[in-house]
Amino acid sequence: MSSINIKRAVENIRSGTTVYTPVVELIVNAIQAIRTEKATGGLVRVTILRNRQVDILDRVATVDGFIVQDDGVGFNEEHRNSFDTLYSAQKASDGGKGFGRFTCLKYFDHLLVESVFRDGAASKRRSFAMGRSNDIIIDEQITATDLSEPGSIVTISGVKGVRFPDKGLDVIARVLVEKLLAYFIDPNGSCPRITLEDLDGRSIILNDYLSQDNRQIIELPVDDHQLRLGRNGADSEFAVRVFKFYSPRMNKSKISLVANLREVTETTIQTYIPEFADEFYDKADEADSDRDRNFVIKAYVFGEYLDSNVSLERGGFNFQKDTDFIYGISQSEIEEAAATVAQSAVGQEISARKERKQSRINDYIETEAPWHRGISQEADFSSLPMNPTPQEIETHLQTTKFHIEMRNRAEVQQILSNANASELPERVSTVVASISQTSKNDLIHYVSMRKCVLELFGKSLELDDDGRYRSEGEVHDIIMPRRKDADAIDYEQHNLWILDERLNFTTYISSDKPLDGKTGDRTDVTIFGRRVAFRGENESSNPILIFEFKKPMRHDFVNLSSDEDPVQQIVRYVNDIRDGRYRTPRGREILVSENTPFYGYVVCDLTNKIKTWLEREKNFTVMPDGLGYFQWYGNIKLYIEVLSWTKILRDSTMRNKIFFHKLGI
Repeated sequence: MSSINIKRAVENIRSGTTVYTPVVELIVNAIQAIRTEKATGGLVRVTILRNRQVDILDRVATVDGFIVQDDGVGFNEEHRNSFDTLYSAQKASDGGKGFGRFTCLKYFDHLLVESVFRDGAASKRRSFAMGRSNDIIIDEQITATDLSEPGSIVTISGVKGVRFPDKGLDVIARVLVEKLLAYFIDPNGSCPRITLEDLDGRSIILNDYLSQDNRQIIELPVDDHQLRLGRNGADSEFAVRVFKFYSPRMNKSKISLVANLREVTETTIQTYIPEFADEFYDKADEADSDRDRNFVIKAYVFGEYLDSNVSLERGGFNFQKDTDFIYGISQSEIEEAAATVAQSAVGQEISARKERKQSRINDYIETEAPWHRGISQEADFSSLPMNPTPQEIETHLQTTKFHIEMRNRAEVQQILSNANASELPERVSTVVASISQTSKNDLIHYVSMRKCVLELFGKSLELDDDGRYRSEGEVHDIIMPRRKDADAIDYEQHNLWILDERLNFTTYISSDKPLDGKTGDRTDVTIFGRRVAFRGENESSNPILIFEFKKPMRHDFVNLSSDEDPVQQIVRYVNDIRDGRYRTPRGREILVSENTPFYGYVVCDLTNKIKTWLEREKNFTVMPDGLGYFQWYGNIKLYIEVLSWTKILRDSTMRNKIFFHKLGI
């Protein structure tokens, strides 16, 4: 009579088991009992027990347990004592752990055994229950019987904790076939006939899933189903067998690791090859369109390494999921190799899916992110989903860019750390060659954005759909956001390069803001006609640039009654700065001297009225291209240009044209 703490033993079962584990365990025990009695043939009958209460929605009662009946050797004294021994070694040669029956009590309240066995020339009946306290076998009874054929009936009932996940006979049958497939395809033994029956008389023969003409599970040929993986100086061999599952209950292709002919773990193949994310589809001939069927792939992996390292409860393995320094080979390493074998079985479809993914990536790069062309040549897109979104592609490219930059920086630092002066020329050449491609990509991105800005800028100078010119604000904001200064934006947030490349970098910008921060001189209450002031470092020798914008085709500021004379505004603005009326954005004095140069720019359309005004009243000189005028005010060191919007757009486009040409944009 055994005496163990069964409750504690059951509570300590934690490794990857499910409510299906006890059912599989009982069926496997039945198969082994039959093989002990006979080399071939045999029958395992699995009957579903259901609750009395029928579900209102699907009209099917939930599962409460199973009856597993076999015509095997029965619970003779040897098998009875093995059942009563914790960690029994009786089935060790078959991979038995002597613990599987305890998983029954983890998920079900009751386990009952009825068995007929031979005792010499006589037959006897033995019945008992599995205890839940200290004794494994309780309520045992042995009686004589007239039945001559041995066999066993094991019942588990009373689902604990959670409801059984499936109800339908077909669904439960498919799950059991998947978990027991190794027995159906075992080349070393004949699998008994296994039936799944419902209390209403319906039944399914599980073997038929692989043997009938219209079978739902088909093995696929592969070029090489043998794997050899090595760690810690030793190699282990694995066998991979790949199957099609038609009309699958699951919608993901999977890899199953098998130990002692029992499925232990499942992992989706898309974890390693994203193109397995969707189901596959077999299209029949046009004359047989009713036979079109979808399917998934399932790869089963076998090997002594798996048999030897399966956990006690058969819910996992002793080796690690990822890198394993103790056992040598990790679960992910085995699965990744098996995924490659599975891919070879449906290679044509996977290749087509990869091509579609690459086309999607190429289209994104060509149409939305041409600056990533260089990086895309080095990027590995295999880990991206089968149908990646633009955000996923961009994130992947940015991650690749970061890793490349880190690698190249480390290489450059290593080169520069070499103190041998004689190697300087070679080192410089190597450093130049090591400049990150990502830097070039950044430039491509920047130039591409310039192209977009110039197209937008050109559009803003045209008539709108109502036959009117854009408002002053639209044009102004393209070049420089209004009511901003250097404290609010950096050089990447404005497009002052349209006017002058020098304006890209500055520590002093004010756009549509009084330079005294409060009530400084403003040209107008309208949103246009605001000035932009620019300066480099606050040194008296550095020039100050002042811009005055006027709405396209506007010319009323030249009227005698107007107080918006832009030339006079710039002159007054220069004098105010020289007189010390304004401070920098941080409150420091704007340093000027008698010789500090000022450059003023008025941007407007040069209508005939404005040309006449500039030539006859302002004494400006026309530029050779006829698209601008200039004047020098020597007494205040001010040089002013009046430029047309056309000239600004044309000159800016011309400066960038060579870059656009090189990029093919």
